[in-house]
Amino acid sequence: MQKNTNRHSKVVIVGTGMVGMSYAYALTTKGSAREIGLIDQNKARAEGEAMDLNHGLPFVKPVDIQAGGYELCKDAQIVVIAAGANQKPGETRLDLTRRNVSIIEKIVPEIMAFNPDPIILMVSNPVDILTYVALKVSGLPPERVISSGTVLDTMRFRYLLSRFYNIDSRNVHGYVIGEHGDSEVMVWSRVNIAGISLMDWCKACSKSIHPHKQEIEDNVRNAAYHVIEKKDATYYAIAMAMNRITEAVFQNQQSVLTVGTLMRGEYGIKDVCLSLPCAVGSGGVGHVFSNPLAENEEKALRNSARILSRSSRCSGRAARLMTLSGSRTVS
Repeated sequence: MQKNTNRHSKVVIVGTGMVGMSYAYALTTKGSAREIGLIDQNKARAEGEAMDLNHGLPFVKPVDIQAGGYELCKDAQIVVIAAGANQKPGETRLDLTRRNVSIIEKIVPEIMAFNPDPIILMVSNPVDILTYVALKVSGLPPERVISSGTVLDTMRFRYLLSRFYNIDSRNVHGYVIGEHGDSEVMVWSRVNIAGISLMDWCKACSKSIHPHKQEIEDNVRNAAYHVIEKKDATYYAIAMAMNRITEAVFQNQQSVLTVGTLMRGEYGIKDVCLSLPCAVGSGGVGHVFSNPLAENEEKALRNSARILSRSSRCSGRAARLMTLSGSRTVS
């Protein structure tokens, strides 16, 4: 696979909270980017984070790390949005969504003012909704506005299957699709281990997965809540997922990842952002894979799309751009 050499490997991160900075740390230690820009409404925090990372540069590949304003977005191939409000005591999810929609509507024009052609990678939640807003506000082609989607959920799914069968998770293949949230769909019909279908693997090792499917699904869906209960937030695994997406873009890998993207007729679904396996390369999302699913899986995917498309009260410009999901979404 030929690597993309047309543009400099520069990433700008908007939002220097735990997710944004875990991602910046992953980029630095993995050598995934040549330039990293940090933007935050708290400029001093962004400057301090840049200083802290720069002090470790003698131990990693060369990288230029700067903090500043939106002018840093110039020439960036990828701009990651990791900014957003946290839910306050007594605040509903709809209240949180309204506030984050408003934040994204302010951030995206600032990005576009300095860079007319970035790949916008959304990680702030509710990620599917905010990706749709960023797409509409930016005016970019759908393939250039993507999200971390269910890449992390897919990682969790593969990890849990690998633990069940005591197999290296890199040899376990399967996908989680749909909403990054409660309505996400585990695609059991496509799971394989080392190229062997899950059904055949169960027969060969005499260890059936079927009595444990619901437990695994629940653990995938509720993983973030378990982590948050124990340590207040999730950030390491999502940062690794984001780094993987970044590598696919910078190296034009055409890697198949379950990023979030606009549906344009796949499985009869249109005008909503959700996750399917997509080839990710230097232009963002290339081919979106919509191979046949089991009947119950396709039904569940359509339900996930309906949840994301359900009309709900929303004020301001966002009401004309999108509708709101009714289920929980956290990383």
